Amino acid sequence: MAFIAIAGTVAWLARQSIIPAGWQTPLELWLYPLKTIVVVSLLLWCWPRYEELKDGIFSRPAHILEAVIIGVLVYAAWVRMDWSWAIQGTLSGYDPSSTGRQAVVLLAIRLCGAAVVVPVMEELFWRSFLIRYVDEMNYSMVHLGRFTVKSCAITVILFGLEHQLWLAGMMAGAAYNLLLYRTKRLWPCIVAHGTTNLILGIHVLLTGEWKWW
Repeated sequence: MAFIAIAGTVAWLARQSIIPAGWQTPLELWLYPLKTIVVVSLLLWCWPRYEELKDGIFSRPAHILEAVIIGVLVYAAWVRMDWSWAIQGTLSGYDPSSTGRQAVVLLAIRLCGAAVVVPVMEELFWRSFLIRYVDEMNYSMVHLGRFTVKSCAITVILFGLEHQLWLAGMMAGAAYNLLLYRTKRLWPCIVAHGTTNLILGIHVLLTGEWKWW
Protein backbone atom coordinates (compact mmCIF):
# COMPACT_ATOMS: atom_id res chain seq x y z
CA MET A 1 0.00 0.00 0.00
CA ALA A 2 1.56 3.28 -1.13
CA PHE A 3 -0.87 5.84 0.29
CA ILE A 4 1.44 7.12 3.02
CA ALA A 5 4.45 7.20 0.68
CA ILE A 6 2.51 9.29 -1.85
CA ALA A 7 1.24 11.57 0.90
CA GLY A 8 4.73 12.09 2.22
CA THR A 9 6.05 12.92 -1.22
CA VAL A 10 3.40 15.60 -1.68
CA ALA A 11 4.24 16.95 1.79
CA TRP A 12 7.85 17.29 0.74
CA LEU A 13 6.85 19.09 -2.44
CA ALA A 14 4.65 21.39 -0.39
CA ARG A 15 7.73 22.69 1.41
CA GLN A 16 9.61 23.56 -1.75
CA SER A 17 9.48 26.51 -4.17
CA ILE A 18 9.69 26.08 -7.92
CA ILE A 19 10.79 29.71 -8.28
CA PRO A 20 14.40 30.82 -7.69
CA ALA A 21 15.28 31.99 -4.18
CA GLY A 22 14.83 35.67 -3.52
CA TRP A 23 11.87 36.20 -5.84
CA GLN A 24 8.54 37.34 -4.39
CA THR A 25 6.24 37.18 -7.39
CA PRO A 26 2.45 36.83 -7.05
CA LEU A 27 2.81 33.25 -8.29
CA GLU A 28 5.25 32.35 -5.54
CA LEU A 29 3.14 34.01 -2.85
CA TRP A 30 0.03 32.08 -3.86
CA LEU A 31 1.88 28.84 -4.52
CA TYR A 32 1.91 27.90 -0.83
CA PRO A 33 -1.90 28.18 -0.45
CA LEU A 34 -2.37 26.08 -3.59
CA LYS A 35 0.01 23.41 -2.36
CA THR A 36 -1.68 23.45 1.04
CA ILE A 37 -5.01 22.70 -0.61
CA VAL A 38 -3.46 19.76 -2.46
CA VAL A 39 -1.93 18.36 0.74
CA VAL A 40 -5.15 18.76 2.75
CA SER A 41 -7.15 17.07 -0.01
CA LEU A 42 -4.74 14.15 -0.06
CA LEU A 43 -4.84 13.87 3.72
CA LEU A 44 -8.63 13.71 3.75
CA TRP A 45 -8.65 11.15 0.94
CA CYS A 46 -6.21 8.87 2.74
CA TRP A 47 -7.37 9.47 6.32
CA PRO A 48 -9.35 6.21 6.80
CA ARG A 49 -6.18 4.23 6.01
CA TYR A 50 -4.01 5.90 8.65
CA GLU A 51 -4.28 3.34 11.43
CA GLU A 52 -1.65 5.18 13.48
CA LEU A 53 -3.93 8.21 13.77
CA LYS A 54 -6.94 6.34 15.14
CA ASP A 55 -5.66 6.54 18.71
CA GLY A 56 -6.91 9.49 20.70
CA ILE A 57 -4.63 12.51 20.67
CA PHE A 58 -4.87 12.82 24.45
CA SER A 59 -4.81 9.14 25.41
CA ARG A 60 -2.00 9.96 27.85
CA PRO A 61 -1.81 13.60 28.96
CA ALA A 62 1.83 13.15 30.00
CA HIS A 63 2.76 12.38 26.39
CA ILE A 64 1.16 15.58 25.16
CA LEU A 65 2.99 17.59 27.82
CA GLU A 66 6.27 16.00 26.73
CA ALA A 67 5.41 16.74 23.11
CA VAL A 68 4.76 20.42 23.79
CA ILE A 69 7.99 20.75 25.80
CA ILE A 70 10.01 19.09 23.03
CA GLY A 71 8.32 21.30 20.44
CA VAL A 72 9.30 24.42 22.37
CA LEU A 73 12.89 23.21 22.87
CA VAL A 74 13.27 22.42 19.17
CA TYR A 75 12.09 25.94 18.30
CA ALA A 76 14.50 27.49 20.82
CA ALA A 77 17.41 25.56 19.31
CA TRP A 78 16.30 26.08 15.69
CA VAL A 79 16.50 29.88 15.75
CA ARG A 80 20.05 29.66 17.11
CA MET A 81 21.37 27.25 14.47
CA ASP A 82 21.49 29.51 11.42
CA TRP A 83 25.26 29.26 11.11
CA SER A 84 26.47 29.83 7.55
CA TRP A 85 28.07 26.38 7.30
CA ALA A 86 24.82 24.73 8.40
CA ILE A 87 22.69 26.25 5.63
CA GLN A 88 21.96 24.85 2.17
CA GLY A 89 21.69 27.67 -0.36
CA THR A 90 20.33 31.07 0.70
CA LEU A 91 17.55 31.62 3.22
CA SER A 92 14.97 33.60 1.25
CA GLY A 93 11.84 33.11 3.33
CA TYR A 94 8.18 33.70 2.54
CA ASP A 95 7.26 37.39 2.82
CA PRO A 96 3.77 38.48 1.68
CA SER A 97 3.82 41.59 3.88
CA SER A 98 3.85 43.96 0.89
CA THR A 99 0.67 42.58 -0.68
CA GLY A 100 -1.76 44.80 1.24
CA ARG A 101 -4.98 43.20 2.44
CA GLN A 102 -4.02 39.91 0.86
CA ALA A 103 -1.16 39.64 3.35
CA VAL A 104 -3.53 38.72 6.18
CA VAL A 105 -5.00 35.83 4.21
CA LEU A 106 -1.62 34.60 2.99
CA LEU A 107 -0.07 34.77 6.45
CA ALA A 108 -3.04 32.98 8.04
CA ILE A 109 -2.82 30.17 5.49
CA ARG A 110 0.93 29.94 5.95
CA LEU A 111 0.66 29.73 9.73
CA CYS A 112 -2.16 27.17 9.59
CA GLY A 113 -0.33 25.10 6.99
CA ALA A 114 2.91 25.12 8.94
CA ALA A 115 1.35 24.40 12.34
CA VAL A 116 -1.36 21.91 11.35
CA VAL A 117 -1.07 20.49 7.84
CA VAL A 118 2.69 20.02 7.51
CA PRO A 119 3.15 18.28 10.91
CA VAL A 120 0.45 15.71 10.19
CA MET A 121 1.69 14.93 6.70
CA GLU A 122 5.40 14.93 7.50
CA GLU A 123 5.06 12.82 10.61
CA LEU A 124 3.00 10.29 8.66
CA PHE A 125 5.81 10.07 6.14
CA TRP A 126 8.93 10.28 8.32
CA ARG A 127 7.93 8.78 11.68
CA SER A 128 5.29 6.31 10.50
CA PHE A 129 6.23 5.20 6.99
CA LEU A 130 9.91 5.76 6.24
CA ILE A 131 11.35 4.95 9.66
CA ARG A 132 9.72 1.51 9.43
CA TYR A 133 10.18 1.02 5.68
CA VAL A 134 13.96 1.33 6.12
CA ASP A 135 13.87 -1.84 8.22
CA GLU A 136 11.11 -3.72 6.40
CA MET A 137 9.49 -3.07 3.01
CA ASN A 138 6.24 -4.37 4.45
CA TYR A 139 6.44 -1.56 6.98
CA SER A 140 3.00 -2.22 8.51
CA MET A 141 4.48 -5.35 10.10
CA VAL A 142 6.94 -3.22 12.11
CA HIS A 143 5.66 -1.92 15.42
CA LEU A 144 5.42 1.86 15.51
CA GLY A 145 8.27 3.24 17.58
CA ARG A 146 10.62 0.28 17.24
CA PHE A 147 14.21 1.50 17.47
CA THR A 148 17.03 0.48 15.17
CA VAL A 149 20.23 2.41 14.61
CA LYS A 150 19.88 2.21 10.84
CA SER A 151 16.33 3.57 10.60
CA CYS A 152 17.00 6.28 13.17
CA ALA A 153 20.17 7.51 11.48
CA ILE A 154 18.73 7.46 7.96
CA THR A 155 15.55 9.34 8.86
CA VAL A 156 17.43 11.93 10.92
CA ILE A 157 19.89 12.61 8.10
CA LEU A 158 17.25 12.76 5.36
CA PHE A 159 14.93 14.90 7.48
CA GLY A 160 17.81 17.31 7.95
CA LEU A 161 18.67 17.42 4.27
CA GLU A 162 15.04 18.24 3.48
CA HIS A 163 15.55 21.61 5.15
CA GLN A 164 17.80 24.51 4.19
CA LEU A 165 18.94 24.57 7.80
CA TRP A 166 20.18 21.00 7.51
CA LEU A 167 21.76 20.75 10.96
CA ALA A 168 18.71 22.23 12.66
CA GLY A 169 16.62 19.78 10.64
CA MET A 170 18.67 16.85 11.91
CA MET A 171 18.31 18.13 15.46
CA ALA A 172 14.54 18.33 15.06
CA GLY A 173 14.37 14.92 13.40
CA ALA A 174 16.32 13.35 16.26
CA ALA A 175 14.05 15.00 18.85
CA TYR A 176 10.86 13.80 17.15
CA ASN A 177 12.33 10.33 16.70
CA LEU A 178 13.14 10.11 20.40
CA LEU A 179 9.57 11.11 21.21
CA LEU A 180 8.31 8.35 18.94
CA TYR A 181 10.53 5.77 20.64
CA ARG A 182 9.38 6.92 24.07
CA THR A 183 5.64 7.06 23.42
CA LYS A 184 5.23 4.45 20.64
CA ARG A 185 2.61 6.75 19.18
CA LEU A 186 2.48 9.22 16.30
CA TRP A 187 0.22 11.92 17.72
CA PRO A 188 2.83 13.17 20.23
CA CYS A 189 5.26 13.63 17.31
CA ILE A 190 2.61 15.57 15.40
CA VAL A 191 1.90 17.76 18.43
CA ALA A 192 5.62 18.42 18.98
CA HIS A 193 6.18 19.25 15.30
CA GLY A 194 3.11 21.46 15.25
CA THR A 195 4.21 23.27 18.41
CA THR A 196 7.61 24.00 16.91
CA ASN A 197 6.13 25.31 13.68
CA LEU A 198 3.45 27.36 15.45
CA ILE A 199 5.91 29.13 17.74
CA LEU A 200 8.33 29.64 14.85
CA GLY A 201 5.50 31.16 12.83
CA ILE A 202 4.56 33.50 15.67
CA HIS A 203 8.23 34.42 15.97
CA VAL A 204 8.29 35.32 12.28
CA LEU A 205 5.14 37.43 12.53
CA LEU A 206 6.39 39.31 15.58
CA THR A 207 9.93 39.92 14.35
CA GLY A 208 9.55 40.07 10.57
CA GLU A 209 12.42 37.59 10.24
CA TRP A 210 10.98 35.96 7.12
CA LYS A 211 14.05 33.79 6.59
CA TRP A 212 12.64 31.23 9.04
CA TRP A 213 9.79 30.61 6.60
